[in-house]
Amino acid sequence: MLLDTPICDFGWQAPSFELKDFDGKDYKLEDSLKENGLLIAFICNHCPYVQAIIDRLVSDAKELQANGVNILAVMSNDYKSYPADNPDAMRIFAKEHDFTFPYLIDEDQIIAKSYDAVCTPDFFGFNSNGELQYRGRLDDGKMNSNTRTDAELLNAMLSIAKTGKGPDNQIPSMGCSIKWA
Repeated sequence: MLLDTPICDFGWQAPSFELKDFDGKDYKLEDSLKENGLLIAFICNHCPYVQAIIDRLVSDAKELQANGVNILAVMSNDYKSYPADNPDAMRIFAKEHDFTFPYLIDEDQIIAKSYDAVCTPDFFGFNSNGELQYRGRLDDGKMNSNTRTDAELLNAMLSIAKTGKGPDNQIPSMGCSIKWA
């Protein structure tokens, strides 16, 4: 089912969490908030919308990391019903696409629910205080194309890194619904 994300609720405080990656390493929100902000991307392996943007996302992530923005990807789908999203498949997907950021498992789906994540991909851009400043799409690229004219997420996160504020105008992300248990 195709869904759009809600409009950014500027200043909304990021809920605390502790999640593990596919190798069992722990990550906490409090340790992940950095001086230049944090991007949390709810993604999965099998979604065609994620597959269409993953290379652009990884490229943008590298540029953001070079500018001091921290990045976490979170997989919240019910992987027992969707085995293409299981931890072993996540490991392969991350390696195939050269992830330079942790890919975390939200097995009980509590984090997706606490963030009101609705689809994959769903992006949450926070400033250093954990205040939401971006809830939009990656860019204006089309499905099955690596061409884009506006790297909206990249530009928003670079602005957040410099000023602590995201852009006033944001276009919702769209993608497949999160697969709830």
